[in-house]
Amino acid sequence: QGPLVESGGGLVQAGGSLRLSCAASGRAITTNSMGWFRQAPGKEREFVAAMSGRGGTTGYADSVKGRFTISRDNAKNMAYLHMNSLKPEDTAVYYCAIGRYTWIQRSSTEYAYWGQGTQVTVSS
Repeated sequence: QGPLVESGGGLVQAGGSLRLSCAASGRAITTNSMGWFRQAPGKEREFVAAMSGRGGTTGYADSVKGRFTISRDNAKNMAYLHMNSLKPEDTAVYYCAIGRYTWIQRSSTEYAYWGQGTQVTVSS
């Protein structure tokens, strides 16, 4: 088991909601940014959302803005991705990651640790 473990994925109908969780074990996430990425079959991994180390700044991909919300609980070493109004095009494996720095980053190369991913499937 790696330093990050995602959970909460599953099958949901279009318009539904899911909450993904990311548990960081053995590694404090207090000061590092946290990010969520996703990868659909045949496509490259893409940025979804990120939050700065202290939680003061967030960033979202245009495709999810207004529908997804990233949050974190540093005391519990947890990060979350709340997904509402899901669309079939949101279907992908979702990954959480710990950033190398405090501020948010949108490039996957700026993330040092990754989870194994959790599948989200949205049916039409």
